[in-house]
Amino acid sequence: MGEVRNIYPQATGTRPCDLTDVEWALRLLVNALFYALRTGCAWRYLPREYPPWQTTYTTFRQWRLHGVWQRVHEALRRGVRLRAGRHADPSAAIMDSQSVKTTEESGGIKGYDGGKQIKGRKRHLLVDTLGLLLSVYVTPANTSDQEGARRLLVGLKPLQPRLLFQADKVIR
Repeated sequence: MGEVRNIYPQATGTRPCDLTDVEWALRLLVNALFYALRTGCAWRYLPREYPPWQTTYTTFRQWRLHGVWQRVHEALRRGVRLRAGRHADPSAAIMDSQSVKTTEESGGIKGYDGGKQIKGRKRHLLVDTLGLLLSVYVTPANTSDQEGARRLLVGLKPLQPRLLFQADKVIR
């Protein structure tokens, strides 16, 4: 357990007595990830009470590449549905899109939605009947709703045998 202390030399503060060194190190790491995502700060500017920024960033990237965040989201969504007295897997979903204006400084994908006269991005969302997110896909604003829907549904194979979709007329 001493190795964990060497990896995270900047970790300070009191720790609950029921956590092991490894559990405490993981907790600090997750807190650092949430801090960076919530505040939008650069990884290099994480406060000293968190693990080194290189460790935090590398962990975030590895978890993203290995689908850890997706599995955490799915587990949380299933838990919320069960607590609401619903089946863990949804049987119905609602699909829609929204064009969002972006600024000149914002990099990445952007386009012009002629129908809504918005220059920016389009969010394609699929939510269950409780409003819990099932899938999201961001495209340039000039992407058709039909194309966005196709991209949105990629990767939903495990839910498709059970899932009934509701969409507006444009997507159909």
